[in-house]
Amino acid sequence: MCTTCGCGDETNTRVSTLDGTQPIVEHQHPHDHEQPHDHEHTHDHPHTHQPVTITLEQNLLAKNDLLAARNRGWLAGRGIRALNVMSSPGAGKTTLLVRTLTDLGGQLQAGVIEGDQETSLDADRIRAIGRPVIQINTGAGCHLDADMLQRGLDALDPQPGSTVFVENVGNLVCPALFDLGETAKVVVISVTEGDDKPQKYPHMFMAADLVIVNKADLLPYVDFDVDDCLRQIRQINPHAEFLVLSATTGDGLAAWYDWLDGSTSRSDSLTESLSDAH
Repeated sequence: MCTTCGCGDETNTRVSTLDGTQPIVEHQHPHDHEQPHDHEHTHDHPHTHQPVTITLEQNLLAKNDLLAARNRGWLAGRGIRALNVMSSPGAGKTTLLVRTLTDLGGQLQAGVIEGDQETSLDADRIRAIGRPVIQINTGAGCHLDADMLQRGLDALDPQPGSTVFVENVGNLVCPALFDLGETAKVVVISVTEGDDKPQKYPHMFMAADLVIVNKADLLPYVDFDVDDCLRQIRQINPHAEFLVLSATTGDGLAAWYDWLDGSTSRSDSLTESLSDAH
């Protein structure tokens, strides 16, 4: 995890509007004090050192959680819905967003914040369909955090009452730990990845509000048990909603659009999705 391996330290984050009008913003983690400290001690008594356990994960996440709470308040005060979309690389997050924004057109006022270690390839695809998009390049970082989202929101400047899709860095591990202040977490997996992902990456599925199984059109050609995948998710997170669809062919997208609209209950969406999958 990022909080224990240290991959989140000293990362540079570049935020760009992709139109050349905004400067790239370099993000670094500052220190609150000068280092190193030189101390001179003269002691005439022995020290007895007792082992001390420090919970690094809690300490490292505390600042992020504070910023996330501020983001959540800022979004709620403007009636903006932010959806944190997470998956492993290649699961189809960008394809799903492009298809969604194209199909819904003016029905959904939405912008996108794209997170990748490098390049603006995914953001270019969003920009090509005429939607506002902000690219965040994390460099060595393998996830977005609350500070990055705040900078992205400042640059995107979403309208009150709109939707912001936050496409996180492709990774089923670290993004699950970092609260961004989002309205909901959407986890996308594809049938080509295998149906054992909930067991292998439980923290991601524990955090999910909605799990989307994508690339359902390939189910006849791969070894993926939809019912078993759902069973695993229910054991980890009984409150998560579940949809099966294909962003490429459009099968099952109606249930996703209903979820976005808030007009379909979890049981209705699940029944429809499993029916389509079989």
